[in-house]
Amino acid sequence: MTNDTNQSEERKIIEKLQQKTWNEIKTNDSWAIFKIMSEFVDGYEKLSKIGPCVSIFGSARTSPDHEYYKLAEEVAYKLTQSGFGVITGGGPGIMEAGNKGANRGKGTSVGLNIELPFEQHDNPWIDRDKNLEFDYFFVRKVMFVKYSQGFVVMPGGFGTLDELFEAMTLIQTKKIGRFPIILVGREFWSGLLDWVEQTLIKKYGNVSPGDLKLFRVVDTADEAVEHFNKFYSKYSLKPNF
Repeated sequence: MTNDTNQSEERKIIEKLQQKTWNEIKTNDSWAIFKIMSEFVDGYEKLSKIGPCVSIFGSARTSPDHEYYKLAEEVAYKLTQSGFGVITGGGPGIMEAGNKGANRGKGTSVGLNIELPFEQHDNPWIDRDKNLEFDYFFVRKVMFVKYSQGFVVMPGGFGTLDELFEAMTLIQTKKIGRFPIILVGREFWSGLLDWVEQTLIKKYGNVSPGDLKLFRVVDTADEAVEHFNKFYSKYSLKPNF
């Protein structure tokens, strides 16, 4: 990290550890509540009528010429041809690919953007009336889960893993329905899944063997979309367009 970055991190830690008066705490927290409420209200109002959608997660660092970018775009396009809209984090990389595919398929294209010090900026393939900005990660994560009928997880980093395990935890604890979770790219995910099976399940017993059924692993757009279509063939979901 650069000196400027180090100094910025130091300032954040020092500010967090500083003793504050009761009045400062009460004032700051009270105003934060209103900002949090405003993000929830804005999200609920804009997303409540988007219809059936699938969230696509993945790395912001994936370049447009990468095979996973092209695959994410194809997955999104084919989802729209089956009547699903697409929700992404609204940024570059896999998120951009998802919105681009949805736009190409003339389907609903939603972007849930967030202010970050690097990587994040909104992409041009989001529907204008469905481009939301967030300051708080937890509000944004609620929107992903509340308005999705399933999740496609492309290769990504810590943020992608966070979103994946959040969705699986909510399904495991029965806080949401057992919606499809599709991991795309067997080569990428195999190491993590081996660790889950060998270490979490067999060695330590921290996860139930049945939890491996919470997700499917595929390699192609057709496989991913086929699973969504098969899963929802018994439900009366209406297309978004």
